[in-house]
Amino acid sequence: METKLEREVRFLKIYALVATLACVVFLATAFSFQENKQKFGEIDVERINIVEKDGKLRMVISNEARQHPGIVNGKVIERKTPRQPGMIFFNQLGDEMGGLLFGENGGNGHFGTLTWDKVRNDQTMGFRYLEGDDGTYSSGLEMWQQPNIPGDVMLEKIRAARKITDETQRKAALKALADKNEMTTYRLFLGKNRDDSTVLAMSDIKGKPRIVMEVTSDGVPKLEFLDAQGKVIYSLPEETKPKKHSKK
Repeated sequence: METKLEREVRFLKIYALVATLACVVFLATAFSFQENKQKFGEIDVERINIVEKDGKLRMVISNEARQHPGIVNGKVIERKTPRQPGMIFFNQLGDEMGGLLFGENGGNGHFGTLTWDKVRNDQTMGFRYLEGDDGTYSSGLEMWQQPNIPGDVMLEKIRAARKITDETQRKAALKALADKNEMTTYRLFLGKNRDDSTVLAMSDIKGKPRIVMEVTSDGVPKLEFLDAQGKVIYSLPEETKPKKHSKK
């Protein structure tokens, strides 16, 4: 005959086995659930980090307060003010490679940009919308020339030149960087200006406008060829007096 003590011991063994199996099933189900897709009707979040399986950061979606400052050549960019909200893209090296940003442009103004960066450097092309307080705006495609040196090295050289107290020496140092193509230069704009004209403006490697094709706000078409000093050397329709071209 089985004694009372033996029955209690057998019950405890069965209970322990069932509890262990239940725990195993629960943990297996929990881990399996984590691997499955989850669907949300709506979520409120300040920042989302998109990462690879190894944890490498590939994209950040964030508000202004939590926005990523950016990484160039493995170094986090130092910023004095918060960055605008939007999306920041990162390449396989861990560096920023562009993004989509938007925000305020002064009082009632606004702006939006979608840009792509050169490896270990800054933006090379992008789309921009910029509106002022008065409601006038410009929008279009832009392209930049970046030097063949890392962006952090370029910034260090520019900052060092700007710290020179003597104005003549400071300008000479910045000019030397430009002459060696070690600074960002503006190469192309295709879009609408604030004065309601549409324009295709192409610049040389030094950032000097050389060809400008424009349709003014009142519908007048123009084509201008400029020299390195900004002087119009040929235009259609032809002009009787040479003039200096100013950036818009």
